[in-house]
Amino acid sequence: QVQLVESGGGAVQSGGSLRLSCAASETIFSINVMGWYRQAPGKERELVAIASRGGSTNYGDFVEGRFTISRDNPKNTVTLQMNSLKPEDTAVYYCNVVGVTTDRGFDRREYWGQGTQVTVAS
Repeated sequence: QVQLVESGGGAVQSGGSLRLSCAASETIFSINVMGWYRQAPGKERELVAIASRGGSTNYGDFVEGRFTISRDNPKNTVTLQMNSLKPEDTAVYYCNVVGVTTDRGFDRREYWGQGTQVTVAS
């Protein structure tokens, strides 16, 4: 069972920045896709950004160039740099990984972190 540990959430003023990080808690050989999703109160969980092992990325439409996802493949970590934050970015942000290879073999399931709160005050 892959466990993901997130860090970096918090409260900022509108226009501020935050950096979220996520690391796997066991020895992992590779991860196909790593990314971030978010869920605001009363809303469905939505894609923020994902990055493939090969380096391709995809962002939610609302990002509009404000966020940057990056991953360190040897360390199996993923970070999300968020700039120009808006009050509507307030949500719980979840780390997500899909397609994990460990010493037990390939696991095609997706795993989620526990979530980290991001609050942007106007």
